[in-house]
Amino acid sequence: MILDTFKGKTVLVTGHTGFKGSWLCLWLAQLGAEVHGYSLPPNTEPNHYTAAHIFELLKSEKLGDIRDQNTLTKYIYSVQPDCIFHLAAQPLVRKSYADPVETFDTNVMGSIYLMEAVRTMSNPCSVVMITSDKCYENVGKAEGYVETDPMGGHDPYSASKGCAELAVASYRRSFFPPADIAKHGVMLASVRAGNVVGGGDWADDRIIPDAVRAVTSGRPLEIRSPNAVRPWQHVLEPLSGYLLLAAKMMNSEPNLADGWNFGPAPSKASTVAEMVHLFYSLWGEGNTECNDNTKHLHEATYLTLSSNKAMKNLGWLPVWNFAQTVGRTAKWYKGFYENSDALSLSLEDIDEYRNNLEY
Repeated sequence: MILDTFKGKTVLVTGHTGFKGSWLCLWLAQLGAEVHGYSLPPNTEPNHYTAAHIFELLKSEKLGDIRDQNTLTKYIYSVQPDCIFHLAAQPLVRKSYADPVETFDTNVMGSIYLMEAVRTMSNPCSVVMITSDKCYENVGKAEGYVETDPMGGHDPYSASKGCAELAVASYRRSFFPPADIAKHGVMLASVRAGNVVGGGDWADDRIIPDAVRAVTSGRPLEIRSPNAVRPWQHVLEPLSGYLLLAAKMMNSEPNLADGWNFGPAPSKASTVAEMVHLFYSLWGEGNTECNDNTKHLHEATYLTLSSNKAMKNLGWLPVWNFAQTVGRTAKWYKGFYENSDALSLSLEDIDEYRNNLEY
């Protein structure tokens, strides 16, 4: 029932045309929020935003670059949001090697431009800054990274997310200290999630979209890191955490303005090969190949999160296990390629997920 907080609230989602952003807009609309979006146009065809007609659910949207400070600020001023979810980002590790400047500019300065707009807006607002599990300095911990672990990152993408976290912490301490909420009216939190999967993702360099493209074109999927371990979770898992956190902050719990992990239990983390083999077994066809002679850019081979803080202090719990996560994802894509009804498939997933929520 805490999610009923969003009914009638004005909510801004940056990156609303992206995979996670479009799912979040759909869920917020289901909760009765007045949803506004700021983002670049979708960068793949097909995409969840267009296929599920998310644009029809929005009160307004502005297609713009998060690095355009003037346009972003004017739009935030015009919306006067009660809550902001900041998802706009350059989200790919391998692309960050090709264009590190764009990656840092988007992920760090884009975040700062948004927080600066909130600082000068003079309107009470709860802000959830979405970064990544890759913001942590990865030393191969088996027990999962906790919120107090140091920020870091080998590749430009991971480092940019670590930098964004430091910027968020700085703004919170400098301008939005929770103890002074009565003066500034802003609650600023950051959230880190694992590798999300789910229907409607067709981005490059992501394992499920690559698997879908391969099987639908009748070719084998080349896996570059079959033994890499990731905290796989359905897209609705972290979104439920973001929504719960924001709702509780809007219900005047300023001590929650902090950093939070939303991931599966570390013991549930699985390899890339396990993910793909289960996905193809549920699809009913598909095969893989691994070219060990290919030179690959550095990517972490082991990464898990600890969500104990969110479980203890928010009452948040993951709902779907690994098999359910992959099963719902395979079902969505199979259904889409059979009837193309992305909206119904997405609403079915949200309804099924909400029926299992324990808060």
